[in-house]
Order: sequence, then C-alpha cells, then structure tokens
Amino acid sequence: MSSKILIIGAGGQIGSELTFKLRHIYGDDNVIASDISYNNETIVNSGLFEIVDAQDYASIKICVEKYNIDTIYLMAAMLSATGEKYPMKAWDLNMNSLFNVLNLARAKFINKVFWPSSIAVFGATTPVNYTPQYTVMEPSTVYGITKQVGERWCEYYFNKYGIDVRSIRYPGIISWKTLPGGGTTDYAVEIYHEAIKSNKYECFLKADTELPMMFMDDAIKATIDIMQAPEDAIKIRSSYNLAAISFTPEAIANSIKQHLPNFKISYKPDYRQEIANSWPKNINDSYARQDWKWKHHFNLDEITEEMLNQLNKTYNE
Repeated sequence: MSSKILIIGAGGQIGSELTFKLRHIYGDDNVIASDISYNNETIVNSGLFEIVDAQDYASIKICVEKYNIDTIYLMAAMLSATGEKYPMKAWDLNMNSLFNVLNLARAKFINKVFWPSSIAVFGATTPVNYTPQYTVMEPSTVYGITKQVGERWCEYYFNKYGIDVRSIRYPGIISWKTLPGGGTTDYAVEIYHEAIKSNKYECFLKADTELPMMFMDDAIKATIDIMQAPEDAIKIRSSYNLAAISFTPEAIANSIKQHLPNFKISYKPDYRQEIANSWPKNINDSYARQDWKWKHHFNLDEITEEMLNQLNKTYNE
C-alpha cells in the first residue's frame, strides 16, 4: 500500500520542491500539500492542497483523517534572520508545530515524521572546522534554540513512545526555483538573481565568511533518502549532521565571474554577520554517510552553472 504523505509548510523554499519530488515518486493522489495560505499558486494549483495551520493540532488532525495520512513532513518554520525580528512568534511556530505532529504520532494517527533541524543548533563555542555530530551546542539565535530543543524532543519521543521520527541538520540551501525565506545563508541565492538582473550584488556578509551550503537537489535527495531508509538504519533520532560543500561570498563571486566576467560584488555586513559568525565553517556528516549512505552530487561550479542557466531563462523569457 502506498504511503499517504502530508507536507506541512509546502509553500516554503524546501517544502515546495519536496512536494513535486514526492509526487513524482509516490503519485499525485498520495501527496497532500498544505500551508497556512494560498500564496504559493504553483503548489496550490498543482495537486491536492489544504489549508492547515501548523500551530493548530485540530487543523492538522482533520487533514490527517480526511486523507488517511501515515507520514508527515513538517517543513513549516520561521528561519534565523526573520526569527530574530519576531522571537516569540518564531518560538511559538517552531515548537508548537513540532509538538502537534509528535503528539499525532504518539496517538497513532500517523506512523512516521520528518522534521528538519539546522546548523543553527551550533554556536560560538562549537568547533567550526568539521563540526562533529556530537559536540557543544550553544545556539545564539531563537531559530537555533528552537531547533536544538526540537532535537531533544524528537529523541525523547523516540525513546519514550517509539515514534519513528527522522531529522537532518540542513546547511544553507541554494535553489533557483523559489526565493529564500529569511535565512542567514540567503545571500547565496540572492547573489545569482542579482548577477542576472544587474550584474552586481551587495552582500550582507563579509567576503571571507565560510559557511556550509548545499544545492536544493541534494537537500531534497537527503530528505527522501533518510525517510526511505530502513528503520533500523536510523541510529540517530535527534538529528543527523548533513554536509555537501562550504564556501565564502568571495568564492561564489569568483565562480560567477567565470560566466559573467564583469560581475561586481561589494560588502555591507549587517546583523546577519553575527549569526553567521556563530555557525560552523564545515560539517562532519560521516554518520549520515555511514548509516543511510548519504552522498551529495553538486559542487560550487556546478551549482553556479545551473543557477545562472535557469535564472537566465526565468528573467529573459
């Protein structure tokens, strides 16, 4: 019998692309997209869609029962930069939504949960080079705090109630299909848009700020890989480190200049610099590669070529 999947937060950057990939794998009728509004018309008009408030247990439960859902991907969240502007809203959304889904699983309404964590769980006291799976975590942002606490609750629900919950710590995600959603790594998406539109970009991080990054295709692949892995292969129930590549704004600018020699970048660091300073430069994800055979595909130059090609089509149609 096919899985019946509900994606909560399907209108977001990762949620929207995850929706299309899961529909390709499991069939349009088996993947229900949901969000709090109809703003993402592409998602709303592409298949089964429901308005679901991630902070309302009853709202989720009604949808679960209507479609006989057995698996939930909880992608709704307020990200790092936006969360610093609205700390209590970020706490409420990020934590209440997780409890609602975990409690649905505890009550046996669903069988499996995916919940994304982030490199934001790390902080200034975390080793910045090849950050290990198990290490000091003292996050300095509301987003990071919610993710660290969420990891502990995921592990608790697994140990206490046997909930099949799976999670990965996303690095910065790069995609041409959707605009960024208020994260500190958003520059790595914005820079490609501005390169095509104006051939210049003012970066909100310093030139040498190295951060872990990943192309969206790899992030979606990792998300589906961990959910398709045998249950006994998932050894970590808090959240797995996940990595692909790391680079700086200067490096990405140089990669763009291989295609657009006259591209100019300038730097005007803002409050997001302090957030970035608290995060790792690169990640050790050996547990993910060992336990469920994770492997990334895209390097920086491949990402740049794909981003510029696709955005050039978008802006010049």
